[in-house]
Amino acid sequence: MLVKTRGIVLNHIKYRETSVIARVYTEALGVQSYIINGVRKKGPGSRVALFQPFTLLEMVVYTSPRGGLTRISEFKIAHPFSSIPFDIRKSSILLFLSEMVSRTIKEEEENPVLFHFLYNAIIFFDAQEQGFENFHLVFLLQLSYHLGFGPGSGAEIVEQVAFSANAQSATSAPPVLALQAHERFFDLLLKDSSPGIIPNGRVRRELLDILIRYYQLHVDRLGEIKSLAILSEVLAE
Repeated sequence: MLVKTRGIVLNHIKYRETSVIARVYTEALGVQSYIINGVRKKGPGSRVALFQPFTLLEMVVYTSPRGGLTRISEFKIAHPFSSIPFDIRKSSILLFLSEMVSRTIKEEEENPVLFHFLYNAIIFFDAQEQGFENFHLVFLLQLSYHLGFGPGSGAEIVEQVAFSANAQSATSAPPVLALQAHERFFDLLLKDSSPGIIPNGRVRRELLDILIRYYQLHVDRLGEIKSLAILSEVLAE
């Protein structure tokens, strides 16, 4: 059976000599994995760029009642990016967020509200010419509501992280007072994404670290976010 759907590429791996297996969050079918043949051919015929993280596609895909790997019949770009591929800061943020989404969204069923949030957020990010320093923080906060553990306040984030860390290891846990100093920044981000509300890159990185810890409390086996190191280096002051 063929289904027409939009999709958000989460990641891909090489498959054989010229093909890839791509993991895509689709509007009609949730998370799916597809074999795409011939997209890694050398020369002008290569189309592997269409399966970079968070690329937005229009697709016609095969479905199987048994699930598992299927194939894409047709695919094309749904929204060509105007800035993301040409800005190392934006591409690093998008790589990080695509890994977070890939590790947190598992459902093989449609969720139009979540899909539209992701799809529209990516388009909005691509259109921003400046003032996007806090985008990844606001994105993760908003995504947490779609995943069912959105915080009511900055204090809720900090208290959960501080309690969990201190309960696990009193010697290695971050100081509670140091965490509490970030409550007001989370409260501001929950209301406003303006870049000026976070004083500098150091605080921004600390907020991100707390948010990832918060996600680890709520997402089973979230694991290490490999792209975080790249993001931290690119955004370092």
